[in-house]
Amino acid sequence: MASGAAFHRAYPHATQQAFLEAHELAFRWFGGVFRTLRFDNLRSAVKKILRGHQREETTRFIAFRSHWGFQAEFCTPGEGHEKGGVEGEGGQYRRNYLVPVPRVAQPGRAEPASGVWSRSEQARLITGRCQTIGALMLAEREHLLPLADEGFDLAALHFPQINQSGCVKVLTNFYSTPLPVGTTVEAKVYSAYVEIWHGGHCVAQHERCYERHQQVLELDHYLDVIERKPGALAGSTALEQCRTQGRWPAIYDRFWSLASERNDRQTGTRAMIEVLLLSRTYGTARVRKAVEEALELALPA
Repeated sequence: MASGAAFHRAYPHATQQAFLEAHELAFRWFGGVFRTLRFDNLRSAVKKILRGHQREETTRFIAFRSHWGFQAEFCTPGEGHEKGGVEGEGGQYRRNYLVPVPRVAQPGRAEPASGVWSRSEQARLITGRCQTIGALMLAEREHLLPLADEGFDLAALHFPQINQSGCVKVLTNFYSTPLPVGTTVEAKVYSAYVEIWHGGHCVAQHERCYERHQQVLELDHYLDVIERKPGALAGSTALEQCRTQGRWPAIYDRFWSLASERNDRQTGTRAMIEVLLLSRTYGTARVRKAVEEALELALPA
């Protein structure tokens, strides 16, 4: 509040992981940790409102603020004037940078613009002050606590078993894995993605799904099974999702079609599967380039 500087970040959902992650990013933005932070009574931090300003805080929030070394104060419910600076800043930012509402393909795409907006605010002179926000921010930084050497482990942990479909249920959705049915794994849930760990290694990473009862599948996780039953590739849900997400280039269909025409459908599909398996060794980019070059040699100009 001394400088009037502000940090903003957009998230698709107000999860506890997003709440904590935004704090860590803000600490780095300000160059230190404020000794006291004032909060509304959001569920990510408050489990129960007690008498006066006393609160029963969530376990994760207590661990988080202990890690970073700040104290928390909580406002009286319905008393907006106790955090008037925040309310005013939110309105100022919305009017200047969110009208009209910006449209992005994915929530993460908004962050580069948000960073530019936050930097541009440093040149602003707040009415009644003699220095810009940026200049006051530098002076304010001298009074902040130093940043911790390491960040807080932001992930929420779950320990599901792999089902008959090769997936694990995390919260309300199912995420594919390359491991055998019945294996117990560690699922780490972040604001934007879900990691599946086993034996000390990350075996799968998926974009976090905020819908309910959805399957989030990676085609590569099913290639070993599909290799034995090539006819299952064309109608597989994993392939359909791959196409929908734009991760199945048109050159793959051209290669698949040409291989099927020169042999038969099953042989052509096996050839397509073999190409996909090469990505595990050589990477997707190199395999795509090789397919492009192969098609140029195979097709007349």
